[in-house]
Amino acid sequence: MSAIQKNKLFVASCLSLLVTSLSFGIRAGILGRLGVEFELNAQQLGTIAATAFWGFPLAVIIGGFVVDIIGMKKLLVAAFVFHLAGILLTIFAGGYWSLFISTLLIGIANGTVEAACNPLVATIHADNKTTKLNHFHLWFPGGIVIGTLLVFLFDKFGIGWQIQVGMMLIPTVIYGYLFSKLSFPPTERVASGVSSIDMYKALFNPLFALMIILMFGTAITELFTGQWIDVLLKNVTDNAILLLTLETGVMVIGRAFAGPVVHRLSPTGVLLISSILAAAGLYLLGHSSGNMLFVGALIFGMGVCYFWPTMLGFVSENLPKTGAVGMNLMGGAGMFAVSVYTIIMGSRYDELIAAKLPQGASMLDYNSAAPGSEMANLLSEAKKAAGPEIINFTLIIPIVLTVVFALLFVYMRGKKKETLSAA
Repeated sequence: MSAIQKNKLFVASCLSLLVTSLSFGIRAGILGRLGVEFELNAQQLGTIAATAFWGFPLAVIIGGFVVDIIGMKKLLVAAFVFHLAGILLTIFAGGYWSLFISTLLIGIANGTVEAACNPLVATIHADNKTTKLNHFHLWFPGGIVIGTLLVFLFDKFGIGWQIQVGMMLIPTVIYGYLFSKLSFPPTERVASGVSSIDMYKALFNPLFALMIILMFGTAITELFTGQWIDVLLKNVTDNAILLLTLETGVMVIGRAFAGPVVHRLSPTGVLLISSILAAAGLYLLGHSSGNMLFVGALIFGMGVCYFWPTMLGFVSENLPKTGAVGMNLMGGAGMFAVSVYTIIMGSRYDELIAAKLPQGASMLDYNSAAPGSEMANLLSEAKKAAGPEIINFTLIIPIVLTVVFALLFVYMRGKKKETLSAA
């Protein structure tokens, strides 16, 4: 395959991931507004947000098992259809169930993109997988930066959330057109002659099982915090959505310069340092106010920057026989963990707020209270206390990750990477 063809496939892949990330960034920015407009509580909002994470693992795992059979192109055409349907249904949503279904469709589209594009990038850049996966995945935080800035600016000009969601149609149509015109190579595992039996055997490697478990923690740390930061800290600072913009902006820069970092430190070294920084950033976000919140977001962004692509790169480089299925099981595991955690924390957030309000208080009455009233002020103070408590609970995860990645770093030192060849 020519260098020009590889570049076109990579660019189209980045555009498809841009749509995925815009859905996260814009939804994070309008989540609170959807709750007010459709009279939804935090648990309902948590369920809607989690729906995207349900659809993702469903699609990425199924896609991982069929991508070698039907090819990457057909999967990406399916992603385009799901994205288009999900975006349009969101724009014309009328309540809880339409938001639920539309978010599910977008989640399925997002998972299908990852199911096809992760093995595609690993195939066309087989000699530099972790670095190129980081370059590809910089468009995830990049899209969140664009999405949150769109929300911030459009809100200033009084432009409705429906138009903000509609902006995702532009890159969707472009990537759908590009992929329909391009030809695709077989996946790296198929091209190397590794059989399906050898692939399934590799999935039972204890190291792969450990990476699946660690993916639970890295995904929750990065994606739950990013998706809920505006809700959790809105009553702590007037610029909560800009915290997400800063965090993801740091991630874009970090992933753009992943090459020298990964080559100097090794993937396990990068993951260890990332866990330490993520824990420090979450601590500051949960224990600070004012400008220190932005310092926390900066450090947290540096921490979670390399998590997702480096986890995939580690598996692709050290367990290459797991192929597309291995990479996609990793992605599916991460998103599934986030979906469960989001629902649990959404419910916990409601409980914490209720516990800080007068006994017998109706949340519906407080949510509909006039701004500036005593009820509205009490609710604001309750949310101001509850948000950081959720963040502080989540802090436990990167602390545990730090310990495990330190042990993995020692274990992997001096070990040779597995070569991709038929058994």
